[in-house]
Amino acid sequence: MESYFIHDALIVNEGKQFAGSLIITDGRIADIFNGPRPSPFSLPEGTIEIDARGQLLMPGVIDDQVHFRDPGLTEKGDLYTESRAAVAGGVTSFMDMPNTLPKAVSHEILEEKYNLASNKSLANYSFFLGATNDNLDEIKKTDPSRICGLKVFTGASTGNMLVSDPASLEAIFRESPVIIAVHSEDEAIIQANLKAYKERYGDDIPIEAHPLIRSEEACYKSSELLVSLARKHNSRLHLLHLSTARELDLLDNTIPLASKRITGEVCVHHLWFDERDYADLGSRIKWNPAIKTEKDKQGLMEGLINDKIDIVATDHAPHLLKEKENPYTSCPSGAPLVQHSLVAMLAFYHIGKLSLEKIIEKLCHAPAVLYRIRERGFIRKGYFADLALVDLDAPWTVEPENILYKCGWSPLEGVTFRSRVNMTWVNGRLVFDQGKFNETVKGQRLEFSSDI
Repeated sequence: MESYFIHDALIVNEGKQFAGSLIITDGRIADIFNGPRPSPFSLPEGTIEIDARGQLLMPGVIDDQVHFRDPGLTEKGDLYTESRAAVAGGVTSFMDMPNTLPKAVSHEILEEKYNLASNKSLANYSFFLGATNDNLDEIKKTDPSRICGLKVFTGASTGNMLVSDPASLEAIFRESPVIIAVHSEDEAIIQANLKAYKERYGDDIPIEAHPLIRSEEACYKSSELLVSLARKHNSRLHLLHLSTARELDLLDNTIPLASKRITGEVCVHHLWFDERDYADLGSRIKWNPAIKTEKDKQGLMEGLINDKIDIVATDHAPHLLKEKENPYTSCPSGAPLVQHSLVAMLAFYHIGKLSLEKIIEKLCHAPAVLYRIRERGFIRKGYFADLALVDLDAPWTVEPENILYKCGWSPLEGVTFRSRVNMTWVNGRLVFDQGKFNETVKGQRLEFSSDI
């Protein structure tokens, strides 16, 4: 395994910035130097030196919510293509959702996905077990050290896995040995709204109605119920992809993240877009939960800054463009984002909305703490060398020829970002180097503990 000496970088880690260097050996961070390169200084023979002057060195991004479509939906994306896009964007670990074909609702099926990833994924990986109305026995068998968590849908979405039975939902919160990550929308409210719009428009419902159908009320009512169940059973609840400012009233920013039982996340698209963007982008920004108002977008950003929201993710969910061009009722929700999440968040740094420290906390540190990931998410001696090297001032524009998603498009096409990911290390291996990939070694299965 190659050794690296990355020197004279701007290192941002654990709330601090400093000029420094680090050494990677045997896949891990062997040493960290604060200040100028030590002199005199010798390196092991064969060490590759990386001059990082003027660049940001940070932990690799951990994305806890992706849909890489493997197995069964691989015309949209797969574990190879989407992990390749991920590492090009500085994402070194991901957690994939269970709504594939077959649905990952048993440990036997889940292990098949792990086997696929071990042969295909360039990034580190974990997979959620999916909850249903009747797989409680599978849920109870989950080993918290081996599986990132349990995924529950209370609102139907792509690959419908709706948990609709109140008794089943109660049992899940009572019995789950792992964190319960929830797509939180009230299905009854959504269906009533959809019925009213179909009566008026048929299948050609205007895309601008999407946040009215999948409304603030639908989100809040569901999240309120889930929080009450978590409190009743002392469960660990994670509210995925929050889309309304109102839901932040259910969250607490007075408790350290490591001690929180109820946590929340925002996705990049809910910070980037609002309802005004439907006019130009149409169904390309049709997500569930829906992108909503400018007020919601601003409230979510405030929640991120004040720590009511704990982490940032993507809900990366590729679909073919021909599918996205369907009428509203047959147009799938979701879009690809994992290649562009880090540079999009850094755009908020450039306009003064977020500090580098806050961005790295929410993209890297906090997912590791929330999911109790072993030895990742931080630049610490002895930790796995999952790292990204970023030029903060190297503008580039998202265009079809530089989009790496298998589906071949992005809702961010035409956007010029100021920052560029130059290099990404996964387990100490340089897997992405200024447009070139090392595909000889694959990522590793994430492991979890309570010792963080």
